[in-house]
Amino acid sequence: MKRLVPFLVIALAGALFLMRDAWLPQAADHQAWLGYVEGETSYIGPAAAGRISGIAVKKGDQVQAGTILFRLDDAAQQADIARLAAAVETAKATAQNLESGKRQEELDLLARQTSEAVANLDLARIEFTRANNLAKRGVAAENQLDQARATLAVAEERVKQAEANAIIAQLPARAAERAAASSRVAEAEAALSNARNRLRDLEGSASTGGIIDDVYFDPGEVVVAGQPVIALLQPGKETLRFYIPETERSKARAGVIVKYRCDGCGEGGPAVITRVASTPEYTPPVIYSETARAKLVFLVEARPQAPDLRLQAGLPIEIEPLP
Repeated sequence: MKRLVPFLVIALAGALFLMRDAWLPQAADHQAWLGYVEGETSYIGPAAAGRISGIAVKKGDQVQAGTILFRLDDAAQQADIARLAAAVETAKATAQNLESGKRQEELDLLARQTSEAVANLDLARIEFTRANNLAKRGVAAENQLDQARATLAVAEERVKQAEANAIIAQLPARAAERAAASSRVAEAEAALSNARNRLRDLEGSASTGGIIDDVYFDPGEVVVAGQPVIALLQPGKETLRFYIPETERSKARAGVIVKYRCDGCGEGGPAVITRVASTPEYTPPVIYSETARAKLVFLVEARPQAPDLRLQAGLPIEIEPLP
């Protein structure tokens, strides 16, 4: 009997080894493809260089689309806008002046000049009539009559000139002058609009709602145009990145639906494969697996069919293999 004990122990150990899959804990990827969640991040920076005057958010804040996240110092730009706004008003006033003719005070002066010319004409007519009568009686010389006639003619022309000046004074400027004034107004308004657009370039706003993932600068620091100041993580745009064995490569392709699971996700949900890497690689070290280690795998990316707020960037996931 004692001789049989060693054989029984060996037989039991052999049976346990052969049946280890039935009672030993299985590796996490025994029935799943392993991967992680990758978030989609927007990097927000100014369109112009400058010194940061204020940052309105901090890490972890949730913001809505259009929220102002930071501003650059805009003192110089504000002064430029004020200058250009004044230039617009000046150009408009000039154009309006060319449209309206002379001022009322100037028109009154021209009216008095016309009255003076008419009075001089009346006097010239009286002098001409007197000289003409004297010349007919032979009392006055012929040259006096000629002088009176010339004086009358000059007085008549001066009246016509004064009346013409009064009419012209009420007319707007010439068409070319008015067109040039209108062009100067448009030019000034365009410069003002451009300055206001440059003012908006000195601030950064959220193009979409999301969570502030990182803030790279503090107020007072200088940034260049396009340099990221804020990193914005966009919920609902997560990508599932997982690895499949080389032997399963033919099953995975864009458009195929898979099912994912993760800690805290309950039953998980469906996701659509968007990309399968064309180049194989060895299992990355982040995938801790005894059975998949050092095996050739392909990276696959998928998007959840519906937004899943339970998915967080960096969260490990499991993908059910395709049949």
